[in-house]
Amino acid sequence: MFADRLKRFAATLTLALCSSGGGAAEPVTLRVNVFPGAQNLPLYAGLAQGIFARHGFHIDLQFTPNSDEQRNGLAAGKFEIAHAAVDNAVAMVEGAGHDVIIVLGGDSSMNEFLVQPDINSIADLRDRELLVDAPNTAYALQAKKILLNNGLKAGDYRLKIAGGTLLRYRAMVDNREGAASIMNVPFSIMARQKGAKSLGRTIDLLGPYQATGAFVMRAWAVANAATLERYLAAYVESTRWALAPAHRAESIALLVKWLKVPQEVAGQTYDLALDPKFGFTPDAKFDLAGFSNLLALRAEIEGQWNGKAPAPDRYFDLQYYERALKTLAR
Repeated sequence: MFADRLKRFAATLTLALCSSGGGAAEPVTLRVNVFPGAQNLPLYAGLAQGIFARHGFHIDLQFTPNSDEQRNGLAAGKFEIAHAAVDNAVAMVEGAGHDVIIVLGGDSSMNEFLVQPDINSIADLRDRELLVDAPNTAYALQAKKILLNNGLKAGDYRLKIAGGTLLRYRAMVDNREGAASIMNVPFSIMARQKGAKSLGRTIDLLGPYQATGAFVMRAWAVANAATLERYLAAYVESTRWALAPAHRAESIALLVKWLKVPQEVAGQTYDLALDPKFGFTPDAKFDLAGFSNLLALRAEIEGQWNGKAPAPDRYFDLQYYERALKTLAR
């Protein structure tokens, strides 16, 4: 315990000396892996505004095409931090036995259930194709639950693994493959512009849900506690900057730049992201109620833990986040 406090003090002192002209230290490089999308706005903002740099970091931002590649990459040490639907962290623990911890929240998914123009109700998806990223995690489970709530159980429809939201969007609107998929902004906006229909927001259909968050290998967190706390402090500061109404125009410009979407789509995306129920969580706070619902969904749909969700605190460790907030408060 004393050694950990000493490490954090040393890191804080080094950063203070650098910012006061006491010597320029080399920035710490962190490899951060994400899915393409608006959920990364705090990262885009932190990079553009030099927030991560001021906290002593060079961020190597990497994009993953699907959950399997991201989960395997984190376990193999190809990057230090993953931002994605945190159900992937649960899958790493339960499915592969990896010692992973969730250290940060982010949003409730900003997801909608999108269908092809000829679909008028969930019932119309019988014998049709549902596009998913991975069949047993996160938004695929949400989709299965939505169908189940409307009388369609496994076997009444076909699952097709298509990859992350960008790839599902392309499969659905460019190639017209698949009758339905869950998509977040801006892809849901663009899909509707190309004729897709929304049958509802997942937050309205299923209730609270802890979606995007950050997760890391526990051993890395323990060995690099001060670094992780500084990263989380920088991320929260970046979130505050991005969500400040005074920075709306700059944030929209970042979405245009990173997502290669029209200004109008970026503007709609930003405004939806500020919806406190649908969009980003202030200070990227972890949503315990939403996470408990996530576990209950996995227990019901996948039959894990004999159908009864376990205690949620085995999957997250918020001590690093809490210390990061205290650092920002000072």
